[in-house]
Amino acid sequence: MTEAMKTEQQKRGIALTLGVIATFIVIVMLLFINKITTPRVLSNLELQVHGTIVFEPPRIFKDFVLLDHKGEEFTKARFQGKWSFVFFGFTHCPDICPTTMAALSSWYKTLSPEVQKQTQIIMVSVDPARDSVETLAQYVPYFNEDFIGLTGEFLPIKRFANQLNVAFTKVVQGDDYTVDHSGIIAMINPRGDYHAFIKPPLNPDNASLTYSSIRNSFPSD
Repeated sequence: MTEAMKTEQQKRGIALTLGVIATFIVIVMLLFINKITTPRVLSNLELQVHGTIVFEPPRIFKDFVLLDHKGEEFTKARFQGKWSFVFFGFTHCPDICPTTMAALSSWYKTLSPEVQKQTQIIMVSVDPARDSVETLAQYVPYFNEDFIGLTGEFLPIKRFANQLNVAFTKVVQGDDYTVDHSGIIAMINPRGDYHAFIKPPLNPDNASLTYSSIRNSFPSD
């Protein structure tokens, strides 16, 4: 084999090697881009670690009739088409309620405008005797203008809470009273079913991660 033939063969070998390396780099880059652009879906165990318990299958609950803080009727139909986060609280609550509502507002503001349109935050009063429509109209928008407050007759509220496994009870304190209640946040899916709940206290970072995962894994109609 002549020196010229050896040189040409070496050139082809180098070109082939460079081509293989370039192809490998492109594949690695494509895999990396796919990884960072593909929405992350957490396992049920990972969701639990981040404070969210998902029901499989989601739980169906019965209809109810309450009033929102604008005096308009609120039934199960208003859960359709949106992800709803439902917190049971009351306006005279000294700690858990304002803290949770403030955390929900901070978290809600981190969502993109598109996701905000798909999301509604709802506080259901467990103290309807004191929390009238007018009272909620002052209280709920203080935390966020987009939030919804619900009140109504005691029994419909109690039945709705029971269906979401939320306990609350009146506690007499001298001439006054307070209400002990669960701090969980129920997540209702766009089909109107009880999909999951977030354990207290609300961690905005964890809520963002689990909410994104649940939305990405939810089957589209």
